[in-house]
Amino acid sequence: MPAQPLVGRTTAARVLRSPMIWIFPAVLIGLVTLLLSLLYVGGIVDPRGNLHRLPIGLVNADQGAVVNGQPLNLGAQITAGIANAPDPQHQVGWRPLDQQGAMDQLASAKLYAVLEVDSGFTAAVGALGAPAPTAPAQPTITVLTNPGAGSLASSLASGIALQAAHTASTQLGASLTAQRGVPQASSAERLLLADPVTVLTAVGHPIGTHSGLGLTAFYYTLLLVLAGFLGATVIANSVDVALGYAASELGPLRTQRPTVPISRTQTLVVTGTLSVGLSALTSSLIMLATVAILGMDASHLPLLWVFSFCATATVGLGAQALLAAFGGIGQLIAMFVFIALALPSSGATVPLAALPGFYRVLAEFEPMRQLTDGVRSILYFDARADAGLARAWTMMAVGLAAALVFGFAMTRYYDRKGLHRIHPAEPDAPDASEPSSAR
Repeated sequence: MPAQPLVGRTTAARVLRSPMIWIFPAVLIGLVTLLLSLLYVGGIVDPRGNLHRLPIGLVNADQGAVVNGQPLNLGAQITAGIANAPDPQHQVGWRPLDQQGAMDQLASAKLYAVLEVDSGFTAAVGALGAPAPTAPAQPTITVLTNPGAGSLASSLASGIALQAAHTASTQLGASLTAQRGVPQASSAERLLLADPVTVLTAVGHPIGTHSGLGLTAFYYTLLLVLAGFLGATVIANSVDVALGYAASELGPLRTQRPTVPISRTQTLVVTGTLSVGLSALTSSLIMLATVAILGMDASHLPLLWVFSFCATATVGLGAQALLAAFGGIGQLIAMFVFIALALPSSGATVPLAALPGFYRVLAEFEPMRQLTDGVRSILYFDARADAGLARAWTMMAVGLAAALVFGFAMTRYYDRKGLHRIHPAEPDAPDASEPSSAR
């Protein structure tokens, strides 16, 4: 049945019978829904299976001891065995370090956990099973977590480190049992020798109790991105209404201002200036709500505000550039750039080392990864430049420059080609401040 033209007085039923009413939104909504589903779930469906060189420190603090007349350092043997254990898929990136180096890398978010063989490890192993007036200290391995790197990242890394420590303990126990031969030992002594190592867990780099288990950095960054993106769309629509390029509807009331002749480049100057100016307001309100009202743990507050303002303004200018270049569809493109592709590649909820390769590539330039690293450095890692803050500033500057160059290059091109927003037959009004007319 051919589609009927929608002319004259039209009913809803007649409109709904037109295939054109259905085709465009169905294709667009279906495609967006499919892509969002693939992007969001694809990044988190199998973090363990996607592990690639998860950074974990490996420290031998064992001072060694003389056992049976021979100098011995079992800690060195255990850490070497862990580092050289078969890992065909390269899931773990063990980093042999000294204690100071490990603590420094925990404090700069370069490690998600540390496995440390304690200082008296060999001496404690040598004392096992030997007659003594008091029970000897058990050999100890400590796993240090880093909650500031993210709850899932720290959990994955500490789980791997714990498993490695327990494996080392059972291997050491089998070696001790075979060497000593304990036919007369009690059941308790045999159990002790079979699994001799006590594995402890401690926080290597603590964060505040009001830090959402390491997730406040992600949600704070998400607020900054949403403020910039949503603010840009509201500003663009408001400017279009004020300049007469769009109608304003409030309930049943519809008003249309006279159209103001203005170039696309000048319009982008207006919307961009508003985005930058209002970023100061939104950044202040985000900090007020999260820190002052909700009590979120935060330090370096002046730096946090400046970073938040710059981040929101950069996202806003990027969105304005896409809206100016692509028109209405630019809002959808901006949503994918700043939200749909950025969220799963941010490394904030699932660490980058546990993401598929596609997302790790996206993380090199997607804005949310850069901004999350900067906020995380300020909130959890004493605003250290090497904890991600320096990279965040650099990539923010690159993104800002790219947005300005792209946006103004496109609008100037349109203006030079005479692709103005005013229809040639449309009467122009000289002043946007003239009273609105109801239609």
